[in-house]
Order: sequence, then C-alpha cells, then structure tokens
Amino acid sequence: MDVKDFDYELPEELIAQDPLEDRSASRLMVLDRETGEVQHRIFKDITEYLRPGDCLVINDTKVIPARLFGVKKDTGAKIEILLLKRRENDIWETLVRPGKKAKPGTVIEFGEGLLTGTVVDTVDDGNRLIQFHYTGIFEEILDQLGQMPLPPYITHQLKDKNRYQTVYARHEGSAAAPTAGLHFTQELLAEIEGMGVKIAHVTLHVGLGTFRPVKVENVQDHHMHSEFYIVEESEAKKVNDTRAAGGRVICVGTTSCRTVESASTEEGVLKAGTGWTEIFIYPGYRFKVLDALITNFHLPQSTLVMLVSALAGREHILDAYREAVKKGYRFFSFGDAMFIAAHPAAEKR
Repeated sequence: MDVKDFDYELPEELIAQDPLEDRSASRLMVLDRETGEVQHRIFKDITEYLRPGDCLVINDTKVIPARLFGVKKDTGAKIEILLLKRRENDIWETLVRPGKKAKPGTVIEFGEGLLTGTVVDTVDDGNRLIQFHYTGIFEEILDQLGQMPLPPYITHQLKDKNRYQTVYARHEGSAAAPTAGLHFTQELLAEIEGMGVKIAHVTLHVGLGTFRPVKVENVQDHHMHSEFYIVEESEAKKVNDTRAAGGRVICVGTTSCRTVESASTEEGVLKAGTGWTEIFIYPGYRFKVLDALITNFHLPQSTLVMLVSALAGREHILDAYREAVKKGYRFFSFGDAMFIAAHPAAEKR
C-alpha cells in the first residue's frame, strides 16, 4: 500500500488559519461510508444525525502551552523547545531547534531566568531530555512563558489560547488539540445529552506524531509514536452499555477513535485502564468499537487520512475530499468537519 495512494490536491488558501467566532458554525460534510454519498450541512445540525441510545466519545485532554523560546546561557543563542512527554524529576522529552546547539550539558534560560533547563541526554529521532529548574508551580510558569504549539501549516498568531482547546478540556498533557472537538459548544453538548445521547470521556495526550509526516513509501513500514491514554471505569461502562443495547459508538476525533480501539478486546469490550498506544489504523483494519466518526479534514498522505479511509474506503474519502475542495470547505485544525457513518439519515424533529 503506497503512501501516494492517499494524496489529494489542496489549494493553500483552503487551509484555515483562524478559528470561526462561533465554534458550531463550521460546515459539516455528512459522508455515507457505505455508498460514498455526501450531504452538506452546518456543524450544529449534527444533532439531526444522532439518536437516543447513541454514545458520543470525547477526548478531554488539554493542550499545554508547550512551545518555549529561550537562549543558551553561555552564548545568548536563541533556542526553541517543544515539550513532548513529561518524565520524572522535572525531566521532559523535547524537540529542540536548532538541535545542534543543544548538546548534553547545555543550559537554556527562559523568561530571563524564570525557568532554566539543562539538556541531560539525547533520545530517538534527535529529541532531547531536558531537566527544568524553577521556583513555584511549573504549570503556572508555563502558562506565563509558553505559547500554544500550533501546527506548522498555521502561520497566524492565535489571539485567544482557549480557541485551541475544546470546551471540555480538563487533563493537561497534549502537544496538540483533538481538533474535531473544537466544533462543540457547551450549549450543543447539553442539547445532545438532552436528546438521550450518552457522552463518554476518555483521555489521550496527543503527541508529536500528529505533526510527523509519513516518510516511507510503503504505508505498513510507518511507525507511530506512542501516546498515553486513560479510560475510566465509568466511561468504559457507558460505551459497553451502549453496544450491548444496540446503540452506536460515535467517536469525536481520531484520538478518541485510537483510544477506544487500543483499549478494547477483540470482541469489542472497552477495558478501563491506562497505557501507551502506538496503534496505526489504515485500510484493512477491522474496527472493534467505533461505529461512526466526527472528524476534520486531514493532511494529504497523513496517517489520519489513512484512518478515515479504513472506515469509509479510500475512494469514498478521496472523492469526498475532492468535493470539499470544490465546495470551498476549510481544511485542517481550524477547518470544517465531517461525519462518517453507515447510512446517516437526518432525524425529523
């Protein structure tokens, strides 16, 4: 399976640079994963495609302002750091630019010494382990000094940090937002719950793999970076009860999808617990828990295009993406949304 099989033409002007003022005013493409037929709606119309007895699975991870700009203590040379994974003893795995200036022993200052970091080791892919030193609470210092780690295709500065968070974000730890969830407002979620739809929370801290391109020709040769997930007992029960009663499990975003598929048995029973997942979903994968997916439009040749192709078929996805380009949909993190389900029919209310 060639990575080029998941390519499509995208005009640069369709890459959304800013979030809409109203989160739920994004456009929504509804895709029948069986037939490939599409409908064009507004995101708040998602309620018409949900049914009592369904379960919506959301990822409640919270993005930390993980991008830090500092200087080498001895030379004053500028260094940019992206926090990836928290280790113990205030040590983080980080991506450093330029890496050649960050050899073990290098001391980096941030915020005129409010925070300092010492490079202690180099790990896979050239990432650095940095031990931080500070007075006070690390998260508060990070909130003061850090910037949201927006994807490289977003060139605008974000005016409000909260617009790169879902309204239900609560567990800090991500280097990127689970962007399909950005379309939901508190009011829309309350309306959905009022319809008799369960909402199950899972947590998957999104890591660098979100930004990492597939560099191999053969899809099967690609290796995903590991990401940490949490599934609480009460939330697993909501999903399992839904399946037992014949309802649909609808994941909000590829991160929620990867969490439930990682944490379930082959028979489709979601297990409570914590762990690290490197699951890579591409065509040929058999979904164990997920029935339908709410997602954004993803980068050409990306693992996320491969995931949605596993659900709806590569031809259906690429046809839908071409239609989205033709209709001027907004793409990627701050862009429009897609609902992928088998025979989605709007309910009359």
